[in-house]
Amino acid sequence: MVKCEIQLEGMRCPMCEEHINNILRKVPLVKKVTSSHHTNKATVIAEDEVQEELLRKAIEEQGYHFLGFKKEPYEKKGLFSLFKKKK
Repeated sequence: MVKCEIQLEGMRCPMCEEHINNILRKVPLVKKVTSSHHTNKATVIAEDEVQEELLRKAIEEQGYHFLGFKKEPYEKKGLFSLFKKKK
């Protein structure tokens, strides 16, 4: 899994956050999206590598401005993750 953090501009309220969340959830491989108009960031959790261009296109087609993109590996946390052996 991959965690992508997107810096964007144009969100002004919680309705904008929901709008961003809905459009990013439609991008292939995306599983979870959260966003904040306070920080101007959206965080995407995806099954596998998501093309930056697909995220950019989805955001910009709706009138928001894509400013930056950062990705890192993501490991799902849960109750039983406490018992996993560290590698």
